[in-house]
This record gives sequence, structure tokens and C-alpha cells, in this order.
Amino acid sequence: MKTFFVSDLDGTLITRNERLSEYSLAVLNGLIEKGLPFTYATARSLFSAERAVCGLKHTLPVIVYNGALIIEPTTGRVLHSLVFTEAEKIALVGELERFGVSPVVHARENGEDKIFWREGWESAGQARYLSRRISDPRLNPVHSDGELCRGDSYFFACNGDYSDMKRIHDELERTTSFYCRIYPEAYREDYWLEILPRGATKAEAVVRLKELAGFERVVCFGDSANDSEMFDVCDEKYAVENAGEWLKGKATGIVGYCEEDGVAKWLAENAFREP
Repeated sequence: MKTFFVSDLDGTLITRNERLSEYSLAVLNGLIEKGLPFTYATARSLFSAERAVCGLKHTLPVIVYNGALIIEPTTGRVLHSLVFTEAEKIALVGELERFGVSPVVHARENGEDKIFWREGWESAGQARYLSRRISDPRLNPVHSDGELCRGDSYFFACNGDYSDMKRIHDELERTTSFYCRIYPEAYREDYWLEILPRGATKAEAVVRLKELAGFERVVCFGDSANDSEMFDVCDEKYAVENAGEWLKGKATGIVGYCEEDGVAKWLAENAFREP
């Protein structure tokens, strides 16, 4: 049966220094050269994901922005996208402003990836995020709420105290159909709130990629909350050793720690076995 393999990145395939190890890179490229259909599904942008897996050979499209985009990484051609409508963007920006929050907005404008934010309105976490990407060609500071709505938007990122992010999250969950999730920034006390169009999940994107590429089965790897729905739609699902116990409970099996190349080692032993 035609099976493809898909892995989360952070906490699963890449190490805490946000890079694919030399060992994993060599193993994966060797398997891909032998015909392994392998790709990744991540909440990262394509720009950020490709820096993390630099050197990985691609034969399949990748899933980015938590499922909002399926894209060919070598050409940048978008195969599938979920975007906010104009009315949704305007309403969402207004709702966030009511809470005293201004988002970082990821969008495509004239065929190019863009990151919009209101200059001078950044939270501490947003400022850190932007400072780490100071040479990123996608960065486009703007000066009004209207400009935040430029292009086709598919990802809003807010940052602040947990209580503030939770209030916004709960209000959006109550009044909209958007996909929202909160998570802490590593080694910090502040939290991120991500807001995506309805249906923008790894699960939906994996199913769509399966159809687009003509596969019959999917095997996935993950470690965290935004992998849970992906586990639900895959034929086999493996949690890394560092995953939460609740995700391990949904898994077909457990592979090694992400810091110890657990996914690559499992694939090296099992990728070409019959299901």
C-alpha cells in the first residue's frame, strides 16, 4: 500500500537548537533517495521550517502554518490554502484591539510571504520574535489596523500574559469558528495565542495531502497538543519519548527522544516494512 510519512518539527524531528541533527539529516536523505515518501507538518512558516531542516531533500509538498498552507518547498507554489475572508480579518483586528492587543499577521501578498505588524505596538514577546528575524525579507511594519489586513491572511499571532491570552481565546472560541490555541514560549513567562481560519489544522492538511499525492496510508510522528488531531487521522502514529503522556496514550508506539534522533532511527529500521 502506498504510505507516506509525516513528522512534526519542534520537539519531534529537530533538536532544541532548532536544527535537524547531522545524523537525522543523513539518515532521512538516504531513505528519501531510496524512495521514502517523507515530509513535515509544522506550525512554523516555510521560511522558518526550511532553515531548521536545511539540506533535507524534498520529494513531497510540506504542511506549514499548522495546516493553513500546503506548499512545494522548492518552488514556493501553494497547492492548498485556507485564508481569512476580508470581513473576518477586519472583525478579528477590531476584536483584538478591543482587548488592547495588536497581532503579528502572516499573509501572502502578490505571491510573496509577508509578516505585518503595527510598529510601536509590539508586545515583549512579539518584539523578541521580530528581533530574531531582523534580516527576514518577509517583515513589513505597518502603521494602521487597515494595513494589517493586506493580502491573503492565514495566521494571526498575539502574545502576552496567560490570563490576557486566555480571555481572548475564550471569547473567540465562543463567538467565532476560528481555530485558536495557546501555548507558552519556551523559557519565558509569556504566552502565544495563535488564530487561524476554520479547518486550518495539521489533520485537515494531512488528509488533503494524502488525496493530492494519491497515497493510501499515513504514518505520523509528534510530541504536542497540535499533533493530537493529526494522530486521529493517521493509520499509524508515533509519539517521541519526550511527548506528554496523554499523547503517548493515543500513539501506536513510542520512538526515542527528539534530542536522540528518535524519528530518524525508527524510520531507518521500519520505513520499508510491509504494514
